[in-house]
Amino acid sequence: MLTWQVAGHGPLRLLDERLGRVVAAGSIPAGLAEFFADLGNTAVALPVLSVVMVWAGWTGWRGGRGVRSTAGVKGMAGSAGAVRGPAPVRWWLPPLAAGLALAAVPALVVPLKLWIARPGPPEMAGAAPAFYPSGHGATAAVAYGVAGLLLLRGRRGTRAVDGAAAARPHPPAATATSTVTSTASVTTTVVTVLVPLLTVGVGIGLVRRGYHWPLDVLGSWCLAGVLLAGWCAVCDRWDGGGGRAVRREASDGAGPDGP
Repeated sequence: MLTWQVAGHGPLRLLDERLGRVVAAGSIPAGLAEFFADLGNTAVALPVLSVVMVWAGWTGWRGGRGVRSTAGVKGMAGSAGAVRGPAPVRWWLPPLAAGLALAAVPALVVPLKLWIARPGPPEMAGAAPAFYPSGHGATAAVAYGVAGLLLLRGRRGTRAVDGAAAARPHPPAATATSTVTSTASVTTTVVTVLVPLLTVGVGIGLVRRGYHWPLDVLGSWCLAGVLLAGWCAVCDRWDGGGGRAVRREASDGAGPDGP
C-alpha cells in the first residue's frame, strides 16, 4: 500500500511530504540527527554486523562442540540420549544468512528506487529522483536487526550448552548457571531496547536532515522486516542445532528443573 501511494501520487504521499517538511524544520539538533543518519551508512553498519557475525560463528561452533560432547557423555552412561547421537549443528548458517540478508538490501532497494523514481526533499534538490525506499533506513534496520538476533541466538545457545554441562553434579553448578542466566537476561534486555531505538533514530535523522521523506524510511522498514523474517525462517529450518536442537539437548541433560 505504501509503495502504491508513493508511486501513484496518492493522498498519503501528500501528507507524507507535509510531515517531512515539518520534521526537517523541527527542533531536533542537526548534529544529533546527522549522527544517527550516518549510522545507516554501510561503512558503519557493515563493520558492526561483521564483528557480531564473527562472534556468532565462534559461539555457534563452540555450542556445536558442546552438544556433541554432551551427547558423548550420555552415550557412555548408557542413557537414552545415546540413541539419538549428537545433533548436526550448522553453526555457520546464521552468520552466513545475516551477511546475505544485508547484501540483499541494495539488490532490492536500487531497482525499487529506479522504478518508482520519487524526488527527494527540497534539501536534496538536484539529486536524481530515486529516494523510495531509503537505502540507509533499510541498511540500518537489517544490519542492526540481524546483529541483535544473532546476539540473542548466540546467548541462548551458550546458555543452553552451559546449562547442560552444569547439570552434571559438581559444587559450582548452581552459581555458574545463575551467572549465565543473569548475563543472558541483561543481553536480551539491552538488545531488544537498543536495536529499535537505533533503527528509529536513523529514520528520524534521515528525515530531520532532509535526506528522505518519512514514507521512504517507513517503506525501508517494511522491506527490512521481510528480510529479517526470512533470516529467522532459514535459521529455524536449516541450522540444525543453533536454536531447537541445542535447547532440546540442554533440557534433556538438565531435567525438568534445569535452566
